[in-house]
Amino acid sequence: MSQLLTVDLPVAVRAHRLRTSRGSFAVLEAPPHGGVSRATALLVPGFTGSKEDFIPLLEPLAAAGLRVVAMDGRGQHETGGPREPAGYEQTEVARDVIAVTEALGEGPTHLVGHSYGGLVARAAVIEAAARGAVPWASLTLMNSGPAAVSERQRERLGMLVTALGSVSMEDIWEFIGRPEADGVPAKAAAFMRRRWLNNIPDHLCAAGTQMIEEPDRTEELARVRLPKMVISGSPDATWDPSQLSDMAERLSAVLLPIPGAGHSPNVHRPGEVAAGLLAFWNGRT
Repeated sequence: MSQLLTVDLPVAVRAHRLRTSRGSFAVLEAPPHGGVSRATALLVPGFTGSKEDFIPLLEPLAAAGLRVVAMDGRGQHETGGPREPAGYEQTEVARDVIAVTEALGEGPTHLVGHSYGGLVARAAVIEAAARGAVPWASLTLMNSGPAAVSERQRERLGMLVTALGSVSMEDIWEFIGRPEADGVPAKAAAFMRRRWLNNIPDHLCAAGTQMIEEPDRTEELARVRLPKMVISGSPDATWDPSQLSDMAERLSAVLLPIPGAGHSPNVHRPGEVAAGLLAFWNGRT
């Protein structure tokens, strides 16, 4: 489960809904310091996550002159979505990311996907390439692997997907939701519960199933001419770091290992993540 340490927004960050050709999406937007943007960063959260997962990255990236936009995907937290599994097929959520990018306006946009959000971002890049136009300046996959998650995580996700078909979201939270035991502050833990209850079960079922069944699309992605980076926090029980290292090599991507960052470097090592992203993006705007 995606964890948080803070839900307090930096002063200049604005929460609003971004209108796109595929509906409106809840976002957090940090304006660039100085008021002039040299590029935009679009951040896509992972399974059970939300735009708030990226709060620690907003200020350091904005301070470097970027406009930073973190989004809730369809069915996540405050965006909402259809009550049918077909609405959350990977092609559908990938097209949402393309639509959000188009709605952000002109100028270079760097795409970052965390965990499940990385699978969605990868699918968006492949989909856009098939259309003949890739609208991003770069792609970064953070703790997002080449194919399905580990065997242990597939078992856990399978149980969750089964439970979502017959058990209430409140009852599932009582079983899986113990963020305080993992050191999450009380305010953030209360938010995590609200966020879980806001998630649409059909989205969780579809996303969980995708993570269980995801094929290896590394070669497809490698054929897209786009600068790529892989961020690998460790230890990680979802995708082994060795898988991310191998994937980075196959993609001819920059690899940024962050030992001690776990599955969510954006939360546990935001300074190192921001520095790595800025170093990668330097010269690509």
